[in-house]
Amino acid sequence: MRRLFAVCQKELQAYLWTPTTYFALAVYMLLTGLLFYTNFVMYQPSILDYRLVLGDTLSMLLFVVPLLTMRLVAEEFRQGTDELLLTSPVSVTEMIVGKFLASLGMLLILVLCSLAYPVVMSFYGSLDWTLVFTSVIGLFMLGAAMMAIGLFASTLSQHQMMSAVVSFIILLVFWMLDSFGGQTGASADLQQWLEPFSLTARFDSFTKGLLNGADVLYYVTVAVLFLLFSIQVVERKRWR
Repeated sequence: MRRLFAVCQKELQAYLWTPTTYFALAVYMLLTGLLFYTNFVMYQPSILDYRLVLGDTLSMLLFVVPLLTMRLVAEEFRQGTDELLLTSPVSVTEMIVGKFLASLGMLLILVLCSLAYPVVMSFYGSLDWTLVFTSVIGLFMLGAAMMAIGLFASTLSQHQMMSAVVSFIILLVFWMLDSFGGQTGASADLQQWLEPFSLTARFDSFTKGLLNGADVLYYVTVAVLFLLFSIQVVERKRWR
């Protein structure tokens, strides 16, 4: 555990020294702030429903998560420091999980920044804080699953931009699974089968003030699966 947290601490420090981190945070706050202003302040200050703001800002994660995860492993490959890590006492599992925990630290900052919007809304009247609370939990669970997918994409290439593109494509596929049938004309049965695997469809219950065990388990399963995939990819590179 000590080595795992050492990797996590190293990655958190790397985040603080990387300009991409501040760029991603600035883009997220700028775009979500703009959406908040247009959706609430300009048009609907009388309707105190956090979901009106959250629904549009959620999609910003599709762009921010690849930026925050693209360097996690790809940078180690590019600089050749992966060989040092792989020959050190740190196991691949500890390395991957440590990097994932560091990415969760950045996600937590994003979620905390998002809390500024319901706080502002509360100045206009009474807000349903139970709904806000479950929505924030859902936002973190969704983001954690997306971070694991982004980390996996980072293990596939030593080029950060390539990792970001692959991450965005995988996330977009999972994001749109619930609308896949309607977009492609596929059968209703196929659409019904794919919908439970959609990242966004599983988020709906959180925005209704519900903590559904199946939805929480889905996000945990996606995160664990992609962490296992990441470990396997790095292990294969280790034994080449």
